[in-house]
Amino acid sequence: MSLIEGEEELIRNGVAEALLDHDRARESLIPLLLKVQGKLGYLPALAMELIAEALQIPAVDVYGLATFYNRFRLNPPGKHQIQVCMGTACYMVGGDIALDCFERRLEIGEDETTPDREFSLERVACVGCCTMAPVVVVDELVEGHVTPTRVDGILLSFGREIPKSAEKTEQEGENSP
Repeated sequence: MSLIEGEEELIRNGVAEALLDHDRARESLIPLLLKVQGKLGYLPALAMELIAEALQIPAVDVYGLATFYNRFRLNPPGKHQIQVCMGTACYMVGGDIALDCFERRLEIGEDETTPDREFSLERVACVGCCTMAPVVVVDELVEGHVTPTRVDGILLSFGREIPKSAEKTEQEGENSP
């Protein structure tokens, strides 16, 4: 994902500030990554490169560690974060269908953010609302009994238009035997 205006400076300043609080030893890598992610909301490639340079380790080692742990986020969070529950109850009654609908409507995959940074989408484990399955959490609001029509309603409530390609795919699916 490309950087928005002024973001490079924020990244450089965030990394520089985090480096002030930590030794420049390899053992500081995880605390540094956590600190930078806390400041920026995610770990952009530039931040990982700057950290690698400061610790004098290969950038691939930083990237490898950041991708190994699911605690680290490599894409910026959207203004609105959508979490689709994939706990057993939600999955069994259509959580995967809800996730697929969000992916098609937003034209992104899970753990991605729309290019306008309005929405980010992620799959999560049980959110504890099994009687409302399938469940989606939008920002802090729990949405229950989510169907493809409900996905459209959620996105329309944010003023998000449904892409023509997603509408066409739905119509073709409805006309199939």
